[in-house]
Amino acid sequence: MIICRRLGFLPTRMHIASYVVDMKDEAWLYLEDGTSVKGSSFGSRTKRGGEIVFTTAMNGYPESLTDPSYKGQILVITHPLVGNYGIPKSIADKGILENFESEGIKAEGLVVSEVTVGSKWNSNTSLGRWMEDSDVPGISGVDTRALTKKIRERGVMNGIISPREYNAAEDLKEDYGGINFVEKVSVKEPVVYEGGGRGRVVVVDLGIKHGILNEVRRRGYDIVRVPYDSNAEKIMSYEPSGILYSNGPGNPNLLSEQVIELKKLMEHNVPILGICLGQQLVTLALGGRVRKMAFGHRAVNKAVVNHIDGRAYITTHNHGYASYAEDLPDGVERWFSSPDDGVVEGVRCNNIITTQFHPESRPGANDTGFVFDAFARMIKNGKA
Repeated sequence: MIICRRLGFLPTRMHIASYVVDMKDEAWLYLEDGTSVKGSSFGSRTKRGGEIVFTTAMNGYPESLTDPSYKGQILVITHPLVGNYGIPKSIADKGILENFESEGIKAEGLVVSEVTVGSKWNSNTSLGRWMEDSDVPGISGVDTRALTKKIRERGVMNGIISPREYNAAEDLKEDYGGINFVEKVSVKEPVVYEGGGRGRVVVVDLGIKHGILNEVRRRGYDIVRVPYDSNAEKIMSYEPSGILYSNGPGNPNLLSEQVIELKKLMEHNVPILGICLGQQLVTLALGGRVRKMAFGHRAVNKAVVNHIDGRAYITTHNHGYASYAEDLPDGVERWFSSPDDGVVEGVRCNNIITTQFHPESRPGANDTGFVFDAFARMIKNGKA
């Protein structure tokens, strides 16, 4: 199918290549509230379940699908056409990926209005073929904006993509909030990335994006990426100049042992940067509270306000848990917050800084790389 009327002109050969729909047979989307939607299958014809969440990002679907924070979730993209620029070939620089956030798709499935076969100079394959090769299902022909409105009104709920029609009621009872998804995406053994010899940052891998690894190495640091369940003694044995707790999937309140180890690390007075799930663990370790949100923040265009300089920044988000001002313990300073709903988007406390958003911001916007500069200053000077 070729979409011409939306564009207002007859398509050239390039436009035809960009708007050929990459679909197969029928597929069904089932939701916990009893909703069922019939659409068209693309990607793998397999059944997959997860929490159904939405992103308002207009670009960056390769980065989103490979973001380990989406493990256990089915992603709905509100932008009407997805796949327009295809999927590039993976590029790595000394072990760190430059155009994906991890080695392979981490989302459980994808829901779109229309899927297309992309046309771009660096496109290596189509979105549909990539998902098929990765055994990840997709469904198109869905009114994703109506679905998003439902999620905003009802809240995040369980969903299933199925290649066949069936009674999904029992399968939709899965308690995804009780599953430790971090252990599914964290490295099993330490991984070392050489930097510039400026110092050593130990990254506690809760499901880290390679964009974060890249930003740390760009500032001259060697990196030791350790499994999420590494204890404080093991982490300190690497003699870190700084410690980074990464982004990752799932419920932070399940990671009580990691919170205990983080408390021990705080006693060593080593600079700590927490990002997304990392911020949530820092908040818990400091004695604060983290709650599940109704539908979370997932986009590449979310505003945050810096309480230090009063400026606003556009940021990338992917989180379904958060803290609010009243959840922070005494002595913890709000660094950033959301002007939309008051979510705490960053804190500062002694030699600790955190952001709830993703400051590496792949695929954009690139407003908040200064967070990594603040971490580097803290390593050098002992304070942000």
